[in-house]
Amino acid sequence: MNFTNTTIGLASDHAGFEFKEFIKKHLEQRGLSYIDFGAGSTERNDYTDYAHPLGKAIKNGEIELGIALCGTGNGMAMTLNKYAPVRAGLAWTVDIAKLVSAHNKANVLVIPARFVTQDEVTRIVDAYLDTPFEGGRHLERINKITTGV
Repeated sequence: MNFTNTTIGLASDHAGFEFKEFIKKHLEQRGLSYIDFGAGSTERNDYTDYAHPLGKAIKNGEIELGIALCGTGNGMAMTLNKYAPVRAGLAWTVDIAKLVSAHNKANVLVIPARFVTQDEVTRIVDAYLDTPFEGGRHLERINKITTGV
């Protein structure tokens, strides 16, 4: 993993709830702890209600890493990326999850729940968590994101 604090923040809307619950079990099997920011059911709700608390927790230094899910993943990613220093990366394949980690050092993995299977979710999460950041030219780009230059 690219981060020192191994507590992972989790957030989903109704579309991602069942995968979030599955991810919790998967993280436990890996020996990782998590904080669940919601949702608490498959009843219709707004992704923003759960993305904001996750983004604030990262901004305030309570956690370093998160996994978020909503129908397309875009709403979660857009909301989370409002918070510096969040770098939320959207991934729906193993290869993209690896690149989000290796090239972008994303501190939040966002998964589009309506476009992946349970088996794919496991592999995407593992690829994201197990792929180290490559640094080098990618660090230069991340610094440009942070400084706006």
